[in-house]
Amino acid sequence: MDVLRILLDTDTAGDDAIAILMALRAKNAKLEALTINCGNVDFDQEVENALYTIELAGMSGKVPVYPGSRHPLLREWKTVEYIHGKDGMGNSFFPKARQRPERRHAVDAILETVNSNPGEITLVEIAPMTNIALALRKDPTIARKVKEFFFMGGTNQYLGNQTPAAEFNIWVDPEAAKIVLQSGMPTTMVGWEICMRYAVIGESEYREIDAMRTREAEFFVAVNRQVRKYHKKVRGVDATECPDSITMSIVLDRKIALKVFPKYVEVDNQSELSRGATVVDDLNVLGKKPNVNVVYEASSRLFRRALHNLLRGESLSAPAPHPPRR
Repeated sequence: MDVLRILLDTDTAGDDAIAILMALRAKNAKLEALTINCGNVDFDQEVENALYTIELAGMSGKVPVYPGSRHPLLREWKTVEYIHGKDGMGNSFFPKARQRPERRHAVDAILETVNSNPGEITLVEIAPMTNIALALRKDPTIARKVKEFFFMGGTNQYLGNQTPAAEFNIWVDPEAAKIVLQSGMPTTMVGWEICMRYAVIGESEYREIDAMRTREAEFFVAVNRQVRKYHKKVRGVDATECPDSITMSIVLDRKIALKVFPKYVEVDNQSELSRGATVVDDLNVLGKKPNVNVVYEASSRLFRRALHNLLRGESLSAPAPHPPRR
């Protein structure tokens, strides 16, 4: 069986961590490295969250973590600790992992990994795209050397979650997203609407997950705790969404994406009103060549099976710190 070699770019908060665990536990994949981008919470905390997740999985020292861009290309942005918790992990405040981050910058790590393994590396983006845009600016030839590029971000004819028009990952650095989507990489988009339609975990499912009593299930409940509180307070619903983990589940099992169509996708980085909006030319009115394979439908059943299999996991292969129960 061919092994899927993944390089994952993340702004590690709760659901990012679950996506990382999926990649680490997949039988058909190898997580080559994690690169960290500015986004959800304080940058150094994002790095620590990635390192802790690797240790929780019993993989300490086996997957390098490369710190990257601390700021978007041109604009300032606001982190969202009020959604994810001060630590980005549901205010769990896990202990510092034994593994330490690499000294090499994420952009250089991306370039070296792709250039050393042409046609073999699948890039997965679950953060703003600053690191990948800078890598493409430094060496545009990597666009034709990447096997595939998947990203969680944007929306397809759907409401944004950061502004009425924009999803957070694209909104943070629309200039970077524009560079990446125009690079020519074989790209697949998993938009915010796919998460909201097929990957929302509600109260009854939380009870089922909590009843699993595994380290992974307790970790899931812990890192999503603050997001769940936020939705209860602001939206009046007892639920959380899983955008990053459904994206990773699609990367690992393409059958989860039921309908995928090639479309021309552009990023608006001009208007303040719609900054970060992804404009999907669904009817081909622009007559431009498609540059993105857009996921239109996904299997909630298959995603949940993948998630629940992960959360029912047996004891880790190496001792790991036990997440606190609150």
